[in-house]
Amino acid sequence: MSTESPNPAEATADPQTGHAQATRDIAEVPAVEVITTAAIHLMSAAAVKCGLAEGPDAREHLDLDEARRLISALAGLITAAAPDLGSQHAAPLRDGLKSLQLAFREASVIQDPPGQGPGEKLTGSVV
Repeated sequence: MSTESPNPAEATADPQTGHAQATRDIAEVPAVEVITTAAIHLMSAAAVKCGLAEGPDAREHLDLDEARRLISALAGLITAAAPDLGSQHAAPLRDGLKSLQLAFREASVIQDPPGQGPGEKLTGSVV
């Protein structure tokens, strides 16, 4: 069994040196990658809250109030970042967002009017 810390910053004796290394590491990551990673995290969380997780207990995680918040935040991020991401990165994110918006509608007992679903004020109606 290894005694090394899984986090290199924690393995450093001097906290300032570890912080400096972490800063250098994040400085090397392109903005597009940071934005895309954040969007994927929001998508994953929203999918779980829409009841789309894998496994027999997927419906236990259904929480449409939380899903609405996550989808709206995702729509805001994608809408704001799309001009800087370019179509190569923005198009798949938009597709994923639309899929989540449709999944939300499908899971909802009470339907939002067209254009009033989560994130639709930013993206337009998905129906």
